[in-house]
Amino acid sequence: MKRVAVLGATGSIGASALDVIARHPQRFAVTALSANRNVDALVALCAAHTPAFAVIADAARESELRTRLAAAKLPTRALSGDAGLREAATGDADIVIAAIVGAAGLDSTLAAARAGKRLLLANKEAVVMAGPLLLQALRAGGGELIPIDSEHNAIFQCLPGGRPDLQRAGVRRIVLTASGGPFRGRTRAQLANVTPDQACAHPNWVMGRKISVDSATLMNKGLEVIEAHWLFGARADRIEVVVHPQSIVHSLVEYADGSTLAQLGNPDMRTALAHALAYPERIESAVARLDLSQVGALQFQAPDRATFACLDLAYRALAAGGTAPAILNAANEIAVAAFLAGTLPFLAIAEVIAATLDAMPAEPVDALDGLIYADLTARQHARRIMRRAHNC
Repeated sequence: MKRVAVLGATGSIGASALDVIARHPQRFAVTALSANRNVDALVALCAAHTPAFAVIADAARESELRTRLAAAKLPTRALSGDAGLREAATGDADIVIAAIVGAAGLDSTLAAARAGKRLLLANKEAVVMAGPLLLQALRAGGGELIPIDSEHNAIFQCLPGGRPDLQRAGVRRIVLTASGGPFRGRTRAQLANVTPDQACAHPNWVMGRKISVDSATLMNKGLEVIEAHWLFGARADRIEVVVHPQSIVHSLVEYADGSTLAQLGNPDMRTALAHALAYPERIESAVARLDLSQVGALQFQAPDRATFACLDLAYRALAAGGTAPAILNAANEIAVAAFLAGTLPFLAIAEVIAATLDAMPAEPVDALDGLIYADLTARQHARRIMRRAHNC
């Protein structure tokens, strides 16, 4: 029996993870659940899964959570804030699913790595911001990392041993597939007045609003390029992006002998989660069988990097190194939040990020404190840039 902590349990990835876990009660037990601010949803999940701990990230709501758990006669202990998330990540769980969106998930992800857990990583921002620190934490803790976003999980499955020496393994290229999001094929002029709801209407995946916007701008794929560099030790010039509208081929690995291995499946996060939870075994995920005769043609095309400038901004940050990826991520989070609030145009997201990168030269990454400072400073710069240029 493996004990599982789900950090970010009320999001789409958390829901998929809990669905897989519930299908295998003899294999997995939930030991901790966390949510950002939604006490109602967290208490409902506690009633269904009876974890030892429930963590509300908003410390101001811990008392409400404790009262609600007691009223429901649940044995679950209430925790809150960063300290609560660290406790959940480092407690008696064997597996920690890191599915908290954005920089907020960094601290607990590093804590789980240092504690030697099997870390199922969906929080790509933790790798983007602190790739070297995460690898150090994994080495120190002796745990293992299995990515559960569909693209990197696909690469993991197509590589021998998950994270081999790519040169010795004969790997020529890692190819990340992108759906192209809801605006694939549109021109810049056609994107001038798109709304948040339009940006969040992903054609293939059910995701949260922030990651849906990142998919629409191709920033999600840019962050995945940086993530692939750290997760698999691949140079930037060996990581390519190809648009694949059907989202059936989740990524590919090309080898020196001319072979290209791909992982295929219906677009459902439960495939990657089931793989990572039971690895190296395979278990039922309840994902529908892939019928290629019904899919028909699979299409691939180069991304429109002029219209969707965020992809090149991510490559730029990776090349700069140091704190640049953290700056990129922070500026993106601020710009996307403003777009979702209706105060920033869609096309201005990339402009804000580029201006923030221009304003902050990259510094070496030596410790978490430096990254946190870069993150906070970049957020301040991004807000000032938006106020000057867009009155928001």
